Amino acid sequence: MPILNTKSEAFLKTYLDNASPTGFESSGQKLWLDYINPFVDESHIDNYGTAYAIVNPGQDFKVVIEGHADEISWFVHYISEEGFISVIRNGGSDHMIAPSKRVNIHTKKGMVKGVFGWPAIHMRKNKETTPVLNVENIFIDVGAKNKAEVLKMGIHVGCVITYEDEFITLNKNFYVGRALDNRIGGFCIAEVARMLKQKKKKLPFSLYIINAVQEEVGLRGAEMIAATVKPNVAIVTDVTHDSNTPLVNVKRVGDIKCGKGPSVTYGPAVHNKLLDLIIKTAEEKKIPFQREAASRSTGTDTDAFAYSNGGVPSALISLPLRYMHTTVEMAHKSDVENVIKLIYETLLKIKKGHNFKYF
Repeated sequence: MPILNTKSEAFLKTYLDNASPTGFESSGQKLWLDYINPFVDESHIDNYGTAYAIVNPGQDFKVVIEGHADEISWFVHYISEEGFISVIRNGGSDHMIAPSKRVNIHTKKGMVKGVFGWPAIHMRKNKETTPVLNVENIFIDVGAKNKAEVLKMGIHVGCVITYEDEFITLNKNFYVGRALDNRIGGFCIAEVARMLKQKKKKLPFSLYIINAVQEEVGLRGAEMIAATVKPNVAIVTDVTHDSNTPLVNVKRVGDIKCGKGPSVTYGPAVHNKLLDLIIKTAEEKKIPFQREAASRSTGTDTDAFAYSNGGVPSALISLPLRYMHTTVEMAHKSDVENVIKLIYETLLKIKKGHNFKYF
């Protein structure tokens, strides 16, 4: 029986189409809270905008399920006298995809449209006339005649810039869009809250559903909220690379494929007993899953929770994703459903005061 329904998929589209750049996540967080509030007992935000909801508040034992809300973007860095805009990254933005992309520049006067320009192919005849594509020479054109006209539009150094690409469903099986990394994780944990409410499940602990900010610049939102909540257990969901597309070295990256289920990660920050519980749950409930390993950090909010408050048993459940940090990120619908199901079923296995110590 499908986990997702028409209403939840409509929210997913609205949520993904809304821009939520790192450091400027508020509009997306409001949408997320509006959606999740009917399924929880209370909700809050912290000073930097991390949103969190609580089911069964007030218990001594606290379990976190978490995703991050922010998306990569750009900042206006310099405006030339001719009216062209140079940029710097806000998070891990990929300059290789920028030329010919349409953008939204967020200003206090409203949204300003622009494009990343690039010299035409006719002008790139040889190495001498072909510019090297890098962050220093990509630029945005807003159709202004000079710098004064750009400033009059409300654009200034520090304005944040996002791509305007919208969410679609491809071949009925793939969700496609920008910022699936990782607003689709926030969607998944919201759907877990919906399932708990609709199935009338009573948890023996306080469940914190956390949609953290600023992951893309160093796991900062998770770092802050972990200190606030002080959880006993944390299950984080983020995206991971589908390595079975052209031009990818599977041996180097790991063998993960869309449509074969969520991935679980082995690594120093991942608590083995919690990971074992997740894997046993997947096997018992016949939820397909894949495995990967992180040699040092996972690069996700898992690390922030794991190493907080003297050490919090933490684990990572990842959604396979194609073309990460582009505007056409792709995730298989069945994987999204199985991420939701695996988190939901694992929560039902955690006991009040669950002891995760190794011995």
